Formats: sequence, C-alpha cells, structure tokens
Amino acid sequence: MLDLARTAGRNGDVDVPDHARVQAALDRIRPFLQRDGGDIELLGVVDRRARVRLVGNCAGCPSAAVTLYLGVETYLREQVPDLEGIQVV
Repeated sequence: MLDLARTAGRNGDVDVPDHARVQAALDRIRPFLQRDGGDIELLGVVDRRARVRLVGNCAGCPSAAVTLYLGVETYLREQVPDLEGIQVV
C-alpha cells in the first residue's frame, strides 16, 4: 500500500514514479545499449520499481547485470528520484 505521508510532495501531490518519466529516462540511455546491438523495454512501474526486459544482444550477455544495476538503475534513480529500483523480468 502506498504511504501517502511518506510520498507527499511540497505541494501535497503524491510523488510516484510514473511510466512516462521512466520511459523518457530510458529513451535517453537507449542509444548506448543499441550501439552494442541490444535494447531495453519498460514493461511497467509497479511498487516504485521499473519492470524492464533486456532484448537483443543485451539478453543473456555476461555483462548485463553490471549494465543494469550500475548503469541503468543508477541513471534511472538520478532522473526519477522517487523510483526505488528496477526489476528484471
């Protein structure tokens, strides 16, 4: 359940990561993944976590975990501060 007291913004709005903000951030880093023949899909935002799937050369790549957690997740959390992390599906 969403804790409104914890997530209320300065003006009383609830700061919940939305699909559009996360997608916009992913769109900015997508070219780096595509350069190596891969890509990332946003499947949704659930419980403050972005559900993502790697495709192309990124799927099954030995470096995928590093790319996801040190690259993608770090960037997403900088761009969408109310996001708690990612979930790979």
